[in-house]
Amino acid sequence: MFAKIESERLNWIRHNRKKLRSEEYIHLKDAITATDGQLSELGKMVVLPSSFTSGSRYMHERTQDAMTYMRHFGRPDLFIAFTCNPKWPEIVHLLNHGQKSHDRHDIIARAFRVKVKHMMKLLSKGCIFGNVRCHMYTVEWQKRGLPHVHILLWLEDKIRPESIDEVICVELPDSNIDPALYEIIRTTMIHGPCGHINKSSLCMLNGTCTKKYLRCFREETQTGEDGYPLYRRRSPKDGGIVKQIEK
Repeated sequence: MFAKIESERLNWIRHNRKKLRSEEYIHLKDAITATDGQLSELGKMVVLPSSFTSGSRYMHERTQDAMTYMRHFGRPDLFIAFTCNPKWPEIVHLLNHGQKSHDRHDIIARAFRVKVKHMMKLLSKGCIFGNVRCHMYTVEWQKRGLPHVHILLWLEDKIRPESIDEVICVELPDSNIDPALYEIIRTTMIHGPCGHINKSSLCMLNGTCTKKYLRCFREETQTGEDGYPLYRRRSPKDGGIVKQIEK
């Protein structure tokens, strides 16, 4: 479906912009300075306008928009990733008998768009992290075909370093307090098993997990020597929750 749509969009551009030519500036400069250069033959007949999604001009304009936010509001306060789950009821209930989610990319795209709009409404209007000055996001596709978004938020009240643990951690929630959230994290956000339990895992290289699991316990979030954060992961005696890994 996506290939058909993009093919039609490219055909429209191909048949309606024949009078325009395009070429990289370095090649244009070489042609002008060359004594035998034929400028009338330089370049291509088809130009992808900025209205063509993911084209070079489109991406350049979106980059300039993002930099405008940076210049005006400074660095964003939060970077949030939101990934499509092919087991969402909104997707599964619309599949025909015998179909898998990867057979219906149209359903995945529609369900994901609705979820993203709701997510952005919660973030921008629900004041989950406080009042939001502005936001932006970009949609990308994983190799397995599922979409995900990267979201940037600029907050009116900046998050202080001592408040980081109130925003993010790498701990299991209490299943008695929030069983739904516990089940989501248990089934979709736990790495492995790897290490000595599963030495054939794709993350293993020379007997070591390339993702650096299993992580050490920490009472609070710290900054590692490489600049990456080491999130809070409390031990059971400090109030953390552990789960037995099943192969």
